[in-house]
Amino acid sequence: MRIGSAAAGIVALGGLPGCIGRSIRFSRDPFTLGVASGDPSPDGVVLWGRLDADAVRNAGAMLEPIDVQWEIATDDSFRLIVRAGRADARPELGHSVHVEADGLEPGREYFYRLHCGGATSPVGRTKTLPELNAELQRVEFAFASCQHYEQGYYTALHHLSEEDVDLIVHLGDYIYEGTATDRGVRSHEGPEVVTLEQYRARYSTYRMDPALQAAHHAAPWVVSTDDHEVDNNYAGVVPDDDMSPEDFLLRRAAAYQAFYEFMPLRRSTMPQGPNALMYRRLRFGTLMDMSVLDTRQYRDDQPCGDRFKPSCDEHMDPARSILGGTQRDWLVDGLTDSDARWNVLAQQVLFARFRNYDERGRETWTMDKWDGYPFDRAALLDTFTEASVSNPIVLTGDIHSNWVARLLRDFENERSEVVGTEFTCTSLTSGGDGEPQSRIGAEALPYNPHFDFYNSQRGYVLCEVTPGAWTTTYRRVPSVEEPGGPVEDLATFVVENGRPGAQRL
Repeated sequence: MRIGSAAAGIVALGGLPGCIGRSIRFSRDPFTLGVASGDPSPDGVVLWGRLDADAVRNAGAMLEPIDVQWEIATDDSFRLIVRAGRADARPELGHSVHVEADGLEPGREYFYRLHCGGATSPVGRTKTLPELNAELQRVEFAFASCQHYEQGYYTALHHLSEEDVDLIVHLGDYIYEGTATDRGVRSHEGPEVVTLEQYRARYSTYRMDPALQAAHHAAPWVVSTDDHEVDNNYAGVVPDDDMSPEDFLLRRAAAYQAFYEFMPLRRSTMPQGPNALMYRRLRFGTLMDMSVLDTRQYRDDQPCGDRFKPSCDEHMDPARSILGGTQRDWLVDGLTDSDARWNVLAQQVLFARFRNYDERGRETWTMDKWDGYPFDRAALLDTFTEASVSNPIVLTGDIHSNWVARLLRDFENERSEVVGTEFTCTSLTSGGDGEPQSRIGAEALPYNPHFDFYNSQRGYVLCEVTPGAWTTTYRRVPSVEEPGGPVEDLATFVVENGRPGAQRL
């Protein structure tokens, strides 16, 4: 695949000059994509908005910065506005704004809105993090992943928008990059996306969904990328598609820029060409540290030809990494220095070992997951023990099914010490309705007794964290192939402080 003009529109984002946006009047709603907040800190949060392209075009301002006003209040009627200001929606960033609002009180709920061209955005709810050393008694958050637009309606996100949570963590596959199909329950536009304008159009389609907007309006989000924000199963600078390395880096630059433009991210994550620093850490007082990982950008290529494969010499190379050396050192240092009661890794692909066998009876491994990088995983498991990391919890998306796993220090010995717990969430829509258990998952369970739960229906996960226990509740919707429907609890697990491994309630 050749992408030729993929670089068109990509800018050196870190060097954008300051400017004063134009004040205009819109003839149509400029806030059709809603608003969002994210990456909270104890004294602030990122506010996001993006002006509707057609509204900007009709106003004759496609090439100009546009003045946007923002407000933060302690009530949703905006009787007590505590912070306000102006920001430029710049054409270089698709007329998006990323306001890093500060001066807020820690651990407090706020409401925000934007104004532009005589129009006012929907109201969003957000919340700051607690003080760094606050002795919290409770944090409640949700996590989810994989929302293929064509394969289902966002019923789960509608219900998630009604949950009273402090934070929503999205673990990747926010969009899917593939060609439109007529086999889905609804359709997005166009061919497989490779250019900046194509990525922008795909994100706009997703962002127009009212349930997705409602979930963004309900709480601050922490987002990370997996593969489909760029290209299925890509690895570092290696594409899954038949592309030259040069073309793929142009594509990755376009994809990362579009991701930044459509997400409530800080300037520290603003991409520089094909590179973006997206791993980061959030601290919830002394109760919880959450390290948000990037398992795509820095990894070595998947060994042995990717996907389910028998082991090979490349697989057993201890130098191969899924995190890359710099991110791995950052993670290990953070875990080693942490004084938090719970230490969370919010990341993309299955961490626990997942053994299977092919039709010839050969042992196979999922090379796109941590199984493809066993020495990186073993080193991290050793860190959990040797650094006395308090209550390691791994949160995972990607595989369109729910799993709960005991993390063993040595997966070759099922009697090995349990050193952590992994909770994997199903997809929001990807894969359609799903079923209680797929054939592949059910057949593999006997080979992997460290897994204590498995289900492949659709939904999201709620987590309640206290000093004494971590409680995870899996929630499911009966169908995503038809709009509407209820949500119900599927299963609840608890991890007691100091006792790794989850017990079902």
